[in-house]
Amino acid sequence: MTEAELAQASRLVEALVFAAAEPVPARAIAELLRMQRPSGDEALPDEVAAAVVERVRQSCEGRGVIMVAVAGGWRFQTAPDLAPLLTTVLPRPRRLPRAALEVLAIVAYHQPCTRAEIEAIRGVSLGQPTLDLLLETALIVPRGRKEVPGRPTLWGTGAAFLRQFGLRELGQLPRREELLQELPEPPAAVPDG
Repeated sequence: MTEAELAQASRLVEALVFAAAEPVPARAIAELLRMQRPSGDEALPDEVAAAVVERVRQSCEGRGVIMVAVAGGWRFQTAPDLAPLLTTVLPRPRRLPRAALEVLAIVAYHQPCTRAEIEAIRGVSLGQPTLDLLLETALIVPRGRKEVPGRPTLWGTGAAFLRQFGLRELGQLPRREELLQELPEPPAAVPDG
C-alpha cells in the first residue's frame, strides 16, 4: 500500500468511526477497506487494516478526542484530561441509584442469572422500577430462559454496559478476589511532642 493509499484509508477509517453511533468492530473496518480496493487487486490482509487503525489512533494522541477500543469495536471519546473541564458546559449523565448499581454488579459477575438469584445474593427483593431502569438503559438484557420449572428469564449485561464503563470485554472487570481485598490501614498519626 502506497503512502497516498494509506493516507486515504486512514481518512476513511476516521470518517467511519466518527459517523458511527456505536463502536465499530475491526471486521467492519477491514471489510470497508477491502471494498475500496480496485477490483482484481490482491486481498487486503487483516494486518494492513490493523495498521490503518493504529495510524488513526496514533494521529489522535495529544488531541481533544482519542480513538479507543471499547465493547469489541473502536470509537472516539473525549481525552481523559479534558473531560473534567467539559462538565461545566455539558450535562452530566444520569447517575444510577445504589440499588441499580448493586443489581448491575451482581448481573455482571454472576451472569447469566435469574431475578430470584439476584434477590438471593442481595438479600432483598428486586423492585420492578430498578429492573425497568436497567432494561431501559440496555445495561442488562435477557439472555434466554433457565431450564427449570417456570422457565425464569436469565439476565446478562449488554453492549451498553461495556460502553458505559469503557470496557472491551467482561474479562476486564476486576476479579471478585480483588474487590474483596482489605484496604491497607492508613498510617497512624504521630502526636506532636
